[in-house]
Amino acid sequence: MKTQATAAASAALDDVGMTPFLKRVTVFSCGGPFLDGYVLALIGVALTQMSGQLELSGRWVAAIGAAALLGILVGAVVGGWITDKVGRRFMFTLDIAAIVACSVLSALVDSPLWITVLRFALGFFVGADYPIATSLIAEFTPKRYRAVSMGSVSAAWYVGATTAALVGFGLFSVAEGWRWMLASAALPGVALLIGRWGIPESPRWLARHGRRAEAESIVRGLFGTDVVLEAEPEHQQLTWPGLFSQGYCRRVVFVAIMISCQVVPMFAIYTFGPAIMEAFGLASGHQSILGETVISALFLIGTVPAMFWLGRFGRRPVLIGSLAVMTAALAVLALFSGAPVGVIIVAFGLYAFFAGGPGILQWLYPNELFPTAVRASAVGLALGVSRIATIVSTYILPLALGRFGIGPVMGAMALLTAVGLAASARLAPETNGRSLVDAASLGVR
Repeated sequence: MKTQATAAASAALDDVGMTPFLKRVTVFSCGGPFLDGYVLALIGVALTQMSGQLELSGRWVAAIGAAALLGILVGAVVGGWITDKVGRRFMFTLDIAAIVACSVLSALVDSPLWITVLRFALGFFVGADYPIATSLIAEFTPKRYRAVSMGSVSAAWYVGATTAALVGFGLFSVAEGWRWMLASAALPGVALLIGRWGIPESPRWLARHGRRAEAESIVRGLFGTDVVLEAEPEHQQLTWPGLFSQGYCRRVVFVAIMISCQVVPMFAIYTFGPAIMEAFGLASGHQSILGETVISALFLIGTVPAMFWLGRFGRRPVLIGSLAVMTAALAVLALFSGAPVGVIIVAFGLYAFFAGGPGILQWLYPNELFPTAVRASAVGLALGVSRIATIVSTYILPLALGRFGIGPVMGAMALLTAVGLAASARLAPETNGRSLVDAASLGVR
């Protein structure tokens, strides 16, 4: 009798409608990715002004650009592990408060060392928010809305990056405008603190930690008295070391490769966007920042149809098709870097638009491939591993641009995206329409 009731409740929980509460969870969980896109994109603009005023060497410019990425690496791994231990709710507000503090302090220092340290700390707490916020979305949202909810997370990153480009454009001519740029992240941070206050703990996490009565009370309060949280199979009650056994290690490897191969070129375009625009001869100064803003907007626009393609066509076809177009676009930029402006803009536009699907899947796949016991840890580990490549590339890119030129640099990006395409064709699973409790049964090809 208990088994039948649980099964019925499981079906009801998976099929509930999109409530105002679920919309609130999605909106304010998107705040972390928004801040991520904002602080990473804004530093590229801030560095163009900061470099001259603080007389930064090329190595300091590279270090400041890469510091936040290193922080994200550490924060995603450590934050994911802590979140699985102490819960989603506590970390959900703590990390945003720390982001606000780091943003304000960054604007008050003059030493490149302290700027680098604070950028690392900022990245740490931004990285910690990845597994926290996406786990909450995945664990609250019914399966039919999961692609759209995670699509909102991806879109929030691009909204943050596009907003940063506009803020940077507006403050570019202001005396010591870079200080205002770095401090400005505190404003959305305060809004997030207010919006996240009162969001309850994840019922799935509570049930996993023996607090089932509390978990069921939250579910009934949010979705109705006839809905009871389903129990996860016993074989999903593994610990963090289990990520490296029972087939989960292969999943971590897949998502780490998939994410790395798409975010390295994207982060390069955002972090050093104005320099890349100038290298292609498109514009300089204010105009190069405006060009980066247009490309950023195309990244954002591409997430909208991708949200629905992922539900209609499936995760695997959208991922493979998108990476194929992105590889071709980067290859054009590499082989024809001296092409007419129209060709360059179209190639950048195609790359940015089709990055929408893979951009959503970097959040969606890790949350659908791992059970509640280690979901945040898995998300953090996969994203953390992917950031190793972005740290190295962000440090090297300004040096490589000066030594080799834009063509070879774009060629390296095209090759990396092709590696992601090959790995996805070999390993990408199909998770469309599956419940989170089915994570252990999913095969990675």
